[in-house]
Amino acid sequence: MGSSREKISLNVGGDRYEISPSTLQAFPGTKLCHLTEPQACTVFDYDCNHKEFFFDRSPRLFGEVLNYYRTKHLHCPEGICKSAFEEELAFWEISHVPVAPCCWQKVANAEARQAEGILCDETSESDRRGPPLSGERRSNSWRAKQQPKIWALFENPFSSLRAKCLAVVSLLFNIGIVIIFEEKSRAQLHYRYSTTISILENHTQHEHYSFVYQPANNYLYLELFCILWFTFEFSVRLTFCPDTKMFFRNPLNVTDFLSLFPVYIEIFLTGHINNMLSLLSWLGLFRVLYVVKLLKIFKLLETPLMLRVLPFTFRSILKEVFILMMIFTFEILFFGALCYHVELHEPETYFDGMISSFYWAAITLTTVGYGDIVAFSPFGRVIAFCAAICGMLTIIIPLLIFLIKFQGHYAMAVMKEKMKSNKRSH
Repeated sequence: MGSSREKISLNVGGDRYEISPSTLQAFPGTKLCHLTEPQACTVFDYDCNHKEFFFDRSPRLFGEVLNYYRTKHLHCPEGICKSAFEEELAFWEISHVPVAPCCWQKVANAEARQAEGILCDETSESDRRGPPLSGERRSNSWRAKQQPKIWALFENPFSSLRAKCLAVVSLLFNIGIVIIFEEKSRAQLHYRYSTTISILENHTQHEHYSFVYQPANNYLYLELFCILWFTFEFSVRLTFCPDTKMFFRNPLNVTDFLSLFPVYIEIFLTGHINNMLSLLSWLGLFRVLYVVKLLKIFKLLETPLMLRVLPFTFRSILKEVFILMMIFTFEILFFGALCYHVELHEPETYFDGMISSFYWAAITLTTVGYGDIVAFSPFGRVIAFCAAICGMLTIIIPLLIFLIKFQGHYAMAVMKEKMKSNKRSH
């Protein structure tokens, strides 16, 4: 190599650099530092005619690497993929080096875009592949051969004309059972009012009401007819699903399963259910799931890109939402307890306990303000004003985070859709 003062020549991707050995020795153990060693000519690609080392790498990225040796500060070049820059650093054996503070924002944005891309790719890939098949289901049995066809028939309306017709029939059953549920509730449950007058020191009049259950067998049998179809559909989908665990991870599948029970329970207890009003209430609550099943209408529609991006956005801000929910809970406890003790000595106070004060705080923080519980004292009204301001700020912050994340996901989704359309055109 000659004298230690002799400059070292490098040819990186066609660009020639002359560098002082002292500059390359700034970070011992790295590849550029090894170029200053006597045996470097035999270890690396050295051109004896031009007296230079050749590296087939990106000159633009190498410029930032060389600048790191000169200034001891690593900068991230504008418009360069973070992964590509990390690969370049790894090639030159530079690892675990923090970037300069002026580039933190660029690195953070690049990491966020990379995470969004991974999230979208993983989810879309899993949607395309579907649940993985178990070893038993990869066999050559009749079930293994027919499983993909039957699963697509009941799960993917766009797979064939029969699948689309089946989805339409299922949707009509869903609409029908919702109508039956509404009419059956109206015909089956009534309020019975009774008025009693108690003569005490003050004449007071009390009104009492109770539920009256009147069986509506016609509606029950119509509901049973729909449930028999849903039972058949659910059984087939469960039998031919590729993976049972992933099948029950879908909230709509759990809804389908739970919505089957109310009719069977009511028929099984025919003649005895008149005296079980609490059970009737629970069965009615589970029947509300019929309305949730109407979400299956989206299976028949080509989901807009904006709606497909929403799940990715929600998943990416779960941590921020959890933290803000903890802050919101603290605000409810703080303002509720504070206003309760301030209003405690008011003669016409609505705060009859801590639970009602927490309810008031939640309604005030969300700026709903029903007006059923209000503060009378001046200091209580000041607390209510502060609670409303804090609630607005607590709600606005996650909205801004959501909008920023959604914008990034949507831009990436649009770019991927363009890439897919270009591939189809070619």
